[in-house]
Amino acid sequence: MPLTMNDVDRFEAARPRLEAIAYRLLGSASEAEDAVQDTYLRWQAADVDLIEVPEAWLTKVLTNLCLNQLTSARARRETYVGEWLPEPLLTGDPMLGPADTAEQRESVSYAVLALMERLSPNERAVYVLREAFGYPHREIAEILDLTESSCQQIFHRAKKHVADGKARTEIDEAAARRIVEEFLAAATTGRTEPLVRLLTADAVAIGDGGGKVPARAKAFEGALAVATFMRGLFKPSTAKRTIIGGSPDVYATTANGAPAVVAVLDGRVVGIMCLEVTPDGITAFRNQVNPDKLDRATRHWAASDHGSPLMEAAF
Repeated sequence: MPLTMNDVDRFEAARPRLEAIAYRLLGSASEAEDAVQDTYLRWQAADVDLIEVPEAWLTKVLTNLCLNQLTSARARRETYVGEWLPEPLLTGDPMLGPADTAEQRESVSYAVLALMERLSPNERAVYVLREAFGYPHREIAEILDLTESSCQQIFHRAKKHVADGKARTEIDEAAARRIVEEFLAAATTGRTEPLVRLLTADAVAIGDGGGKVPARAKAFEGALAVATFMRGLFKPSTAKRTIIGGSPDVYATTANGAPAVVAVLDGRVVGIMCLEVTPDGITAFRNQVNPDKLDRATRHWAASDHGSPLMEAAF
């Protein structure tokens, strides 16, 4: 039976929530959009008049599509070139979803999305549905075809895995800009000492180029190694300008709720560096330069007011 306009409207009203769930589950905006579109096709093929609770039905269909995607993604990531990092989303992107509570904001932080890669698909689904969207364990159990007690155990295990690797503190936009400004000032001195002072002793720097943009296959570890890398990264060179295609402008912003450095060239976002900040200093840099994971950020950047760059022709 063809969908009525009312049926289409019901799905469109649910789309923002579905996209936010899918993004947290998959760590990829493009894959999240595909999963939501596949959910719509199943909604279109269903006899919607027989669906008693459309929200629950749509969430179940979407979640199971994402679980299938996560299972196949594990195999694909074994052959991924270099480090795999989630796709960052800039502040204001509706796919970030609800941000009313600390748990909701934390569940979409770049640091936690990276940590969730350690979870099994079921652990990830339970954690996202419970922590970010507040679904009761009974409903999550129905969505995943589990018992309620199993669902509770999976949630506690997943939450412990995430908490064990977490070192994030909440940062507002003004504080984020100050942190990025201080970092860039240190990174462009040409010396490592100012950078080392901003970092924790166990700081790491990870880059994801997807085999399309040069990025080190293994993370830099330790304050001195990270500071040395950052000093070189922000040092102008003809080779870097050739690789990037020019000299990008550098902005301070937030991505996934954390301080971020955004490099923009001719209106195109060519890199987003997310900073993980603790009371002791910056503990991680996660640098996304894979162009396949920057399309949505570029679209959002073009539609937003981002002010003036902190640095022009930085590289």
